[in-house]
Amino acid sequence: MSTRLAVSGLTKAFGATRALVRVDLEVHAGEVHAVLGENGAGKSTLMGVLGGVLVADAGTVLLDGQAFRPRSPGAARDAGVSVVHQELAICPHLSVEDNLVLGREPSRFGLVDRKVVRATAEKALREVLGSAASRIDPASAAGSLSVADQQLVEIARALAVPGTRVLVLDEPTSSLAKDDAERLFVLVRGLAERGLAVLYVSHFLDEVRRLCDRYTVLRDGITVGSGAIADVGNDDLVELMAGDRSRRTTASAVDASTRTPGEVVLSTSHLAGARLPRDVTFELRRGEILGIAGLVGSGRTELLRSIFGLEPVRSGALDARATMGMLSEDRKGEGIALGLSVADNVTLSRMPAVVLPGAQRRATEARIDELFIKATPEQAALELSGGNQQKVALARLLHQGADVLLLDEPTRGVDVASKAEILALLERLAAGGKAIVMVSSQFAELVRACDRVAVMRRGVLGPARPVAERTEAMLLEEASAP
Repeated sequence: MSTRLAVSGLTKAFGATRALVRVDLEVHAGEVHAVLGENGAGKSTLMGVLGGVLVADAGTVLLDGQAFRPRSPGAARDAGVSVVHQELAICPHLSVEDNLVLGREPSRFGLVDRKVVRATAEKALREVLGSAASRIDPASAAGSLSVADQQLVEIARALAVPGTRVLVLDEPTSSLAKDDAERLFVLVRGLAERGLAVLYVSHFLDEVRRLCDRYTVLRDGITVGSGAIADVGNDDLVELMAGDRSRRTTASAVDASTRTPGEVVLSTSHLAGARLPRDVTFELRRGEILGIAGLVGSGRTELLRSIFGLEPVRSGALDARATMGMLSEDRKGEGIALGLSVADNVTLSRMPAVVLPGAQRRATEARIDELFIKATPEQAALELSGGNQQKVALARLLHQGADVLLLDEPTRGVDVASKAEILALLERLAAGGKAIVMVSSQFAELVRACDRVAVMRRGVLGPARPVAERTEAMLLEEASAP
């Protein structure tokens, strides 16, 4: 295979923080190349340089043997490199079709050619969604779509750019249901077979092993390993990514069988929202983790938002007997204030009338240590990787001290080691008396961490059964039943 993208000695610093240190990467035409690393390893910075969002301090990038140094995302796309970032860049008030052609609007006699716009949008959506493309109306406002469908629109926009030679996908399945993820895998392999080079950033090693040909691992901004996926085991990849941290045990985790649930702190009876959910009845007890499984669009997110008062309740009963805190699945839009510091984000939900900087810093440092966040209290949240932003959002809930935690995709975009740490943290919180409702698209996580799991399908929540009676396959079968 010919070398499509060659990165050599790439270096980038933000003040005293060195995000990339002489990074090397080689990607061939026609291959899917995994870029692996923990949160804060430098993956997002590397993608930012390739996508024209950032300019490297040193090093070279060659695209098909020619110097590649884009000064803007538009310049990168024009040169043939399209990046789909994990943090969505959708314009919510524009239509789906206008988002798909944004910056490249076809015109006729000085006016936007709406017929060509619609044809371009329909073609791009068909390429990504296949026969399911009709579920996204090109004329609908992009902001009205679920996070998962917005992610699919982002991917379609990248593919709509003519002349794309390198496609960069940053955690593309983090919000996708199983069917959409499977469709994406087929699409990615097909693009590689057509000669595109695909850079695939993911924390899901099963996806990487199934989809990718070769890999490069970054740790602390340095290339620490590369080679063929077939020649390396998952344990070796985890050790490359985490170093000594990969040998940290999960002894701090609390076995769910040792927890004794207490009194009921939250209950619903035939709860229904404006559209979703349609019928939800459950009880949550202090000291337990209740998992909610379901496919995208089943009403899981709407349920949490209705309980927390963010969406209206049309009928049914809701009885909350403890303080509540919620973690949104939309990290960028609702989960974190990107323009504020880490300290302000952590303490925002329980901030005194007079803020004492020293006390705020100490409280933030305690949460940084507890969640292994790679940041300083003064650092702006927008400078952090997506996974570290997720940890900051979790840290705010811990600082808030809520008794009931409503968690929507709490490990979304989080690396392998951090995911284990977060799940262990939730188990410790439950053992300490917190009551947790956990929504996750990763059914294996629900089986691993929860006491009981209920399945939501078409807005209706089934009975919550002990996790000992559940398997990942059973949850998937129930969630996808007609």
